[in-house]
Amino acid sequence: MNDTPYVLQDHQDGVVTLTLNRPQVRNALSQGMLRALLAALADIAANPDARVVVLAGAGPAFCAGHDLKELRAADYAPDYTEALFADCAELMQAIVALPKPVIARVHGVATAAGAQLVASCDLALAAADARFATPGVNIGLFCSTPMVALSRNISHKHAMQMLLTGELIDADTALRFGLINDYVPAAELEARTTALARQIASKSPLTLAMGKQAFYRQAELPLDQAYAYTRGVMVANLQARDAQEGINAFIDKRPPTWCGQ
Repeated sequence: MNDTPYVLQDHQDGVVTLTLNRPQVRNALSQGMLRALLAALADIAANPDARVVVLAGAGPAFCAGHDLKELRAADYAPDYTEALFADCAELMQAIVALPKPVIARVHGVATAAGAQLVASCDLALAAADARFATPGVNIGLFCSTPMVALSRNISHKHAMQMLLTGELIDADTALRFGLINDYVPAAELEARTTALARQIASKSPLTLAMGKQAFYRQAELPLDQAYAYTRGVMVANLQARDAQEGINAFIDKRPPTWCGQ
């Protein structure tokens, strides 16, 4: 029996780093890996000391997508593949629904469902030599589920370019497409991601949770409904002790003290 955990966890200063831990297969998303990530996110959601999540990969790559050998070993059985893709969809939605920001820290390759992970995270920093692709078309399996997150992150024409060609794009192209926020020298990636995570973790956790939820909800609404919804969010946010503390601290020219309420 292999007792190696699918996901490693590290908690420091309000930042929880989740590291995909199947380096021998470039962190391919087996069903066990998907379910381990879901369990980790559920724990983080309930932990008030967890402010920000960093998603990283062990070994030479961030994530190479679904485990094709596992798919073949299951003989592509519909019951198995339905359960697998349901778990994957649940994970991507759990990242979006998590009331804490999630940052992808990408090195090596992020392909297929690995690119989907990057697109599902709130922010993404990459090593300068990182590469991204949705290469399913090359093996006769269109990246239909990765397409959902990808098409909500980048323009339709850029998404279709990735989906139809299956070609790897470099970090500069991923930045231009809007798939990542920035790229840095590989040696600086961990430190730069940690600095960003700690900067965000210093904000009010209540405000972060309200803001993240509002961002994704308003994005799916027509313009008038988006303004009506976010108007209500602003009114509710102003009733929070953290918002009032933040405004008072700004006026009084002092650092705020957050209580998370």
